[in-house]
Amino acid sequence: MINHPFLCLVPILLIIAQSAEGCYTSIFAFGDSLTDNGNLLALSAPRIIHQGRLPNGETYFHHPTGRCCDGRLIVDFLAQQFGLPIPPPYTEVSKEMTMDIRAGVNFAVAGARALDTDFYDKIGIIDPVTNDTLRVQLDWFKHMLPSICGPEKDCGEQLKRSLVLLGPFGGNDYRYALFQGASLEERKLLAHLITDAAVLAVNELVELGVGTVMVPGLVPDGCLAVSLTYFGSPNTGNYDLSTGCINWLNEFAEYHDELLQTKLNMARKRHPTAAIIYADYYNAILQLYRNPEEYGFRRTTAACCGDGGPYNYNKEVQCGDPPTTVCPDPSVYINWDGPHFTEAENRWITSALLKGPYTLPHLDASCISEAASTRHFTDA
Repeated sequence: MINHPFLCLVPILLIIAQSAEGCYTSIFAFGDSLTDNGNLLALSAPRIIHQGRLPNGETYFHHPTGRCCDGRLIVDFLAQQFGLPIPPPYTEVSKEMTMDIRAGVNFAVAGARALDTDFYDKIGIIDPVTNDTLRVQLDWFKHMLPSICGPEKDCGEQLKRSLVLLGPFGGNDYRYALFQGASLEERKLLAHLITDAAVLAVNELVELGVGTVMVPGLVPDGCLAVSLTYFGSPNTGNYDLSTGCINWLNEFAEYHDELLQTKLNMARKRHPTAAIIYADYYNAILQLYRNPEEYGFRRTTAACCGDGGPYNYNKEVQCGDPPTTVCPDPSVYINWDGPHFTEAENRWITSALLKGPYTLPHLDASCISEAASTRHFTDA
């Protein structure tokens, strides 16, 4: 468990809705499949990948959108809570250059890694999904700045009032490395490089003028149906008996998150006027696995959408591909399809981020408003 001793010292509220207070006027997102709202689907055309098929999207949008989820992602809930439109995917706005994108864009791509493809090519780790890494996504953002900001003189003010969700990054880097036999020491080396890349991106964004950057840590990977299927063991000592999660995978997520927090502290010293926020996805999500019924969940480690097996996950058949089936009530499941979460889980995590104590540091009180309400936390 990662300890945050100063979490107890202050009540922490995140960046809560902005339209009434005028704090945040836009939201931009970078990341992987936990944040992608359609980019990989568009980039894969004309081939229709699994997240382009029902039951993906069934709960809120009532049609597939390219999200690896039955409904909304954390970035979607955050935007709605801030009184902002859900940011459109980059692939949509890059084709429709007449769109007004001043309220935000989502650059995340499912499968994206933090480190560049050239690096992995040299060490022989192959990514079968995408080459659109963190660096590529940042380049897209920079290329679109004239459209986002209008006249160059206005860009600083526009970005100063923007929120950037940067990540999480690292899950795909570690997963592909593990699938291809990386040792613990090799993964620890990757952790230093991945967290360096994330903080370098933070520095670049702040130097471009972004006023607030929220950087999530890793999720508890040892609790995911995909991990439990790939790395399951008859040795009960490998598991946390209270949650059913794999200990060594979660311990590595903690290692990554501790490194990331240390380096974010350094970034805060370098940029004292910027709000650089650590979002503790790990401990927020772990609460659900420890006390699922308290939060309205009945199924934890098994996926809602899948093709059977102990955790309803089959690596050969993804949700949306036949013959997968979907559970009758996704709202009682934490896990959607193996690697990803349900809308119900994403809603709960967003609420936990908004109310604390899973964000560091404390935000400017002028950004806190009554809109921490649940007006967007519905299935409608």
